[in-house]
Amino acid sequence: MEPKPARNLAIDTYRGFVMLLMMAEILQLSRVAKALPGNAFWSFLAYHQTHVDWAGCSLHDTIQPGFSFLVGVALPYSLAARMAKGGTFRGLFLHALWRSLLLIALGVFLRSTHAPQTYYTFEDTLSQIGLGYPILFLLAFLRPRWQWITFAFLLTAYWLAWALYPAHEPGFFSGFLAHWNKGDNFGNAFDVWFLNLFPRVKPFVENSGGYLTLSFIPTLGTMILGLAAGRWLRAAAPVIPLRRLLAAGAIGIAAGLALHFAGVNPIVKRIWTPAWTLFSGGLCFLFLAAFCWITEIKGYRRWAFPLVVIGANSIAAYLIAHLWERFILDSFRIHLAPRAFAFPGAPYEPLLRGIAVLAVYWVILYWMYRRKLFLKV
Repeated sequence: MEPKPARNLAIDTYRGFVMLLMMAEILQLSRVAKALPGNAFWSFLAYHQTHVDWAGCSLHDTIQPGFSFLVGVALPYSLAARMAKGGTFRGLFLHALWRSLLLIALGVFLRSTHAPQTYYTFEDTLSQIGLGYPILFLLAFLRPRWQWITFAFLLTAYWLAWALYPAHEPGFFSGFLAHWNKGDNFGNAFDVWFLNLFPRVKPFVENSGGYLTLSFIPTLGTMILGLAAGRWLRAAAPVIPLRRLLAAGAIGIAAGLALHFAGVNPIVKRIWTPAWTLFSGGLCFLFLAAFCWITEIKGYRRWAFPLVVIGANSIAAYLIAHLWERFILDSFRIHLAPRAFAFPGAPYEPLLRGIAVLAVYWVILYWMYRRKLFLKV
């Protein structure tokens, strides 16, 4: 079955690609690479399926920016559709607040699944989007000029807050960039105060990965970039503003790299630095441009269907990958055999098992797609 042509097929395709990268963690390519030391091919794939230690970027690091960016891209379409059905600003804003609270709660829920009590932390992708979503909604009703002013203000103020906080060494960086070292930084100081306001098994000291609550502020910047892209796409429809998307991508990447190599601000995804917002936002523009070129300009749509199945139900895909992995793996072990996927050789067992789990994920989403069961918040 092929999806019906839609004006925003590229958006669903890009979203499906992002969610596929997230779900594909189950392939465990790093385990394959570890079992085959010195193999450049598997080492390359493993690198791009893991987050970099601190500064830099892998393909895996583009998942959360892509998801956040696409929230902004979709918002102009969503608002136009709801207002065409008679929606009012008050009703839409209340819905935005409800969506925000639900996303935050879902993020906390997912982070608490293996905890002895509710684990109040807000660095999950859904929580980060939820924290900034009401502001994004309000910005969607302002003129583009004010959206860009807000974007610049958020990144500048956030950079200044970190730059004024005392720097500590040793760490990943030295000198001025030490302000953005892991652990002892402005964002972590906020979390030591904020997260300890909630009931905890033990006091919060530091997130082991360096992730922060306040990253929702520059993440909002990523969503604002998506809002601009969505606005351009709607305004130019049915024409694709490809040059504008490519130019925005190039500018964002160049600006992020310039800040990084000039020693002003590093490109660090884990703490979502302003330089990362610009750099990853530029990548998102280029990804969107590529999917628009393939599906909308060249008209190659049939290949995109597997991604559309995932992208049209992104929240369901996110929850399935986080909640059903253990159940599916246990089912394979119980009903097939503990070593059912070991026949190609021990190094490839986690990969083959992961492919089987990924196939189950997709079949579930396809079943939902065929029955028009779309999980929305």
